[in-house]
Amino acid sequence: MKICLIEDDLELGRGLQSALQDAGQEVVWVRRVLDAKNWVQDEPFDAILLDLGLPDGNGMELLRHFRSEGKTIPILVITARDSLEDRLSGLDLGADDYLVKPFVNTELLARLRAVVRRSTGWNESGETVWKVKDLMLDDRRMLVTRAGGPVVLSKTEFGLLHALMRYPDRVLTRRELEARALPNSDGQALDVHMSNLRKKIGEGYIRTVRGIGYVVEK
Repeated sequence: MKICLIEDDLELGRGLQSALQDAGQEVVWVRRVLDAKNWVQDEPFDAILLDLGLPDGNGMELLRHFRSEGKTIPILVITARDSLEDRLSGLDLGADDYLVKPFVNTELLARLRAVVRRSTGWNESGETVWKVKDLMLDDRRMLVTRAGGPVVLSKTEFGLLHALMRYPDRVLTRRELEARALPNSDGQALDVHMSNLRKKIGEGYIRTVRGIGYVVEK
């Protein structure tokens, strides 16, 4: 998973970054509201860890901003604010979970996995599967089917479809898609791969948003 950690405390931030990386997660750690907005706008994160006490703004307002922008990414609030009013406010504003400091890292990791599972969906055997209409993508088995029949994709095409199906109804920018599946792209390769992907899965799944990127609509 790719995690955006928004935490201004240096000691805690370093500790959380290390714990997440040791658990195999990719972590982008920011300490300010403006940096958080810029990163979340441009990068396809799987989850956000959000502290509420930030030096240049209020974490609650940042949470409100993400949800008002239509961001459906799972957000786990991590804060020392332990009042019932604060917990209810965070959840009402769209937080997926609320964890009070101090906490042990094992609990944080468990809660993080839980909010991501609820957001993306897991089948009973623990495999991650995404479905849009009659199109199904199985992440663990690198398998794509349409109406039950197999669709053979290249690694890059699978990566593009994977990114889009993980965030249905959300427009992914060209930069986001290139970061996911074409890290060394020259800017034109994306269109070629997207054209090939559309031919293989058929029309009616991926919509172009001119000047911005692409979206898979449920």
